[in-house]
Amino acid sequence: MGRTVTDHPTAPQSIDLASLGWSDFFEDQREPHEVDLAPMRIAAIHRSRLTALSEAGSVALTLAVRANAGDVTVGDWILVEPETRTLHRRLDRLTVMERRTEGSKTLQAAAANVDTLFIVTSCNADFNPARLERYLALANQGGTQPVLLLTKADTTDDLETYQREASALQRGLDVVTVNPRLPTAADTLAPWCGMGRTVALVGSSGVGKSTLVNTLAGPDQVVAQETGGIREHDAKGRHTTTGRSLHRMAGGGWVIDTPGMRTLHLGGAADGLDIVFAEIVERAPSCRYRDCTHAHEPGCAVTAAITEGAIKPERVTRWRKLAEENRDNTPVSVGPRGRHRTHS
Repeated sequence: MGRTVTDHPTAPQSIDLASLGWSDFFEDQREPHEVDLAPMRIAAIHRSRLTALSEAGSVALTLAVRANAGDVTVGDWILVEPETRTLHRRLDRLTVMERRTEGSKTLQAAAANVDTLFIVTSCNADFNPARLERYLALANQGGTQPVLLLTKADTTDDLETYQREASALQRGLDVVTVNPRLPTAADTLAPWCGMGRTVALVGSSGVGKSTLVNTLAGPDQVVAQETGGIREHDAKGRHTTTGRSLHRMAGGGWVIDTPGMRTLHLGGAADGLDIVFAEIVERAPSCRYRDCTHAHEPGCAVTAAITEGAIKPERVTRWRKLAEENRDNTPVSVGPRGRHRTHS
């Protein structure tokens, strides 16, 4: 069993910024007076300690007075004073995966500047459309391309059903069947893992995320991600990754592993949900009433589509639940003294 990487991801002694993901989007944000600051990318966060990757390799950063490690996340691009290794500022993100924790209305950044989000699920009791739709909304809202990975295909005699149900979760969704333990998994996922590209993995514990990180990183990785098994009676596993970290892949790209997230609360993800449930959203304007709930109103285009078999009723039920949750968790205006109000 390998050790968990949280503080010091493996990296070559020197790194070309472009291969690390640097692009004109970030270069254009540098002000004239910042030309002497070094661009670096956050690789790991452990409490108040930050590790970044630079052209010179791995760097332990110093936080300025009153600086907060919570202002950055793994994958962020930052500008650093090279001699003191002090973080100067974070650059705007190209993409960001943000989730809302239970009991909080503040979005928490889980990873930044991710090109592709691999949503990993198993062909067993872990396959949960409602949870997968949450992950899809997360990816869509943050501007990251979602790709759904099916693992443990050898444990089912009905792989085609899983593939069909997965493809139906969102139009145009790429669904890929992989065995995280086989080296061929890296070849299968190569289209998303090339030089300068960044992928992140989300999914329940025990579905093979950490194993897949090890496979994508290749045999030359010095410190492997710890992996764990699952309980056979409910397909649930124990958490083996305790912190997010950035790892170089054998194909030249970068991968961010994330702790298993059993519960993902949506907020500020209306656009992301619209993409997931496009077949519902597109029909809504044809309803007789503008505020149609698609539950019982006459002249509802969505319920008509259900009757015709064009939309599954369970999809509408899940859409309604997620839309209400997202609305309740999303600030919509600024009230007295700058306090945010949420939808009622």
